[in-house]
Amino acid sequence: MARPQNFDTDTVLDRAMQQFWTHGYANTSPAQLAEATGIGKGSLYNTFGSKRALFDLTLDRYGRLSVEMAEDHMARPGATRECLREYLRAAVDLDMSFPVRRGCLAVNTAAEMGGHDPDITEKLRDIEHRIVATLAARIDRGRRDGDIDGEIDPHASAALLLTLGAGLRVAAKTNDTAQLYRLIDVALTIL
Repeated sequence: MARPQNFDTDTVLDRAMQQFWTHGYANTSPAQLAEATGIGKGSLYNTFGSKRALFDLTLDRYGRLSVEMAEDHMARPGATRECLREYLRAAVDLDMSFPVRRGCLAVNTAAEMGGHDPDITEKLRDIEHRIVATLAARIDRGRRDGDIDGEIDPHASAALLLTLGAGLRVAAKTNDTAQLYRLIDVALTIL
């Protein structure tokens, strides 16, 4: 008879995510995962199957949380440009809140595994598409409300802002908050 699971799966995924986020997939060892989660290697593998399966679950969780963050900011009252500004600033602030500036797990994973790992590439595209769709819907609403230029292409603008966000997450590793905020302000002039 199997022993009952005596840990919270979301907590384990969050702790594993922190390891992958800080060290990358290849540089995160099973021993680091066991130590970070407080679960023995055997139990981790019995529960999740493999390091890769655990990583896939953490990337799925990160993607959900990222989409929820975008949805939350785009649902807030106020002008579209302000919602976008606060969303992009929140990502910068998140990066700056950690002692080690790690950037974005999705961006880091794209650099490490994207393009040569079809499953990861598809997961990353899905996250990107969902966030772009969320931003594009808000930009389109702003066009209808008259607070965004009516000639703006919502999807292309959203994709550009997501690309900016990815770049900001990389730039956060070496720049200060004020510089990154200035870049956000300049980028939002396209709207």
